[in-house]
Amino acid sequence: MPIRLMHDVLTLAGRMPRADDDVRFSGGDPVFPTPFAIGSAGAAALGAIGVAASDLWRLRTGRGQTVAVDLRAAAASLRSNTYVLRDGQKPVSWDPLAGHYATSDGRHMFLHTNHPHHRAGALRVAGAQSEDRAGLAAAVAEWKGQDIEDAIAAAGMVGGLTRTQAEWAAHPHGQAVSRLPLFEIVKIGEAPPETLPAGDRPLAGIRVLDLTRVLAGPTCGRMLAENGADVLHIAAEHLPYQTDLLMDTGHGKRGAYLDLREAANVERLKALVKGAHVFSQGYRPGTLAARGFSSEALAAMRPGIVCLSLCAYSHAGPWADRRGFDSIVQNVTGMAVAGSSLDKPRNMPVQANDYIAGYIGALGVMLALHKRATEGGSWLVRLSLVQVAHWIGGLGTVDASSAKAELAEEEIAAITMETIGPFGRLRHLRPVVQLSETPGFYARPAEPLGSSKPEWL
Repeated sequence: MPIRLMHDVLTLAGRMPRADDDVRFSGGDPVFPTPFAIGSAGAAALGAIGVAASDLWRLRTGRGQTVAVDLRAAAASLRSNTYVLRDGQKPVSWDPLAGHYATSDGRHMFLHTNHPHHRAGALRVAGAQSEDRAGLAAAVAEWKGQDIEDAIAAAGMVGGLTRTQAEWAAHPHGQAVSRLPLFEIVKIGEAPPETLPAGDRPLAGIRVLDLTRVLAGPTCGRMLAENGADVLHIAAEHLPYQTDLLMDTGHGKRGAYLDLREAANVERLKALVKGAHVFSQGYRPGTLAARGFSSEALAAMRPGIVCLSLCAYSHAGPWADRRGFDSIVQNVTGMAVAGSSLDKPRNMPVQANDYIAGYIGALGVMLALHKRATEGGSWLVRLSLVQVAHWIGGLGTVDASSAKAELAEEEIAAITMETIGPFGRLRHLRPVVQLSETPGFYARPAEPLGSSKPEWL
């Protein structure tokens, strides 16, 4: 299954199977207790990245590479933040208020409260009398499901009503997304072909501006760094960020602050764009465009740039500007009730939409860089969490009744590594994709945001 899925994904971008492709998969689903074929999906996306890296290496050297992906390690990578240990301790990821809440009409609402302003907003909108789970549950229980979903969205907060897959298929946004492919690579400007910078790795010399948050976008940046890119992660000090997630997604990157509310910093970012090859952003459609960084503006600033736009609900449909995270997408699309029921929703034991979106984003960037080197042009790679959810949902189901909730300790030890850096001693997942000539690695340890200056090396 992974090899077929991998070819399907690559074919979407016009990269057809070749006789000299050498991709080897081991293992099979199920890995964790979910009816979705998440091991095959993750392995296929990672295998496609290996093929794209091999293609870039062939451009540099005339040689391809053997690609190997272990499906169980690929499945584990879809929850890689859960394997992070900092000095032997597990960092706290989830706010205790995040989760499912029963409504007055027998439905469930999933509320995301991991950012302080989202937590405060959920309490305020619901009308909670106390700032604890019991208070929020009592308040949500007074609402009808559709009403509180609408109210949360209108307030710019994050949450979603748990639906069945059939309900989502009939929903206007579900119908809009069903007409979209998993991802798109769109030419957005003319530019002459641009040779890859000199270097001894597939992405050596490629400069990536990473303006993303949480998991999907940062995972994309980590994958690019894993293959040699110089990734500069740009954030703003006033915006909330879960530091524990940096211990998962920050490997190989530098982290700098730029507050785009200040005109001088907007100009600083424009100067960085002119020296970049890739601009990756994970904000809602239109957010950065309002500050002068639409994909078209970026292509005008820096002809030949590759832009990645990654969001929750896609660029099409009535929910295009709605905030969302993997946990919300699982609920609104029916993933949280597959294998359970509406009265007992349960999220998947992995954040497959987030991580696979990050993998597909990195794949799209690498394929677009190949197009730029051979055809020229500026390119936009576009995808969303909900497009990934539709893709996973369309792969069919597996019998996961015998699957274990966790890997054995010796298996975890085999797929993790330790790094010493600014966060102390970190245990984290090692690169899953195995390349025969340029094995993936992180040239620098993860660092806190703002540790580096906003400049190219």
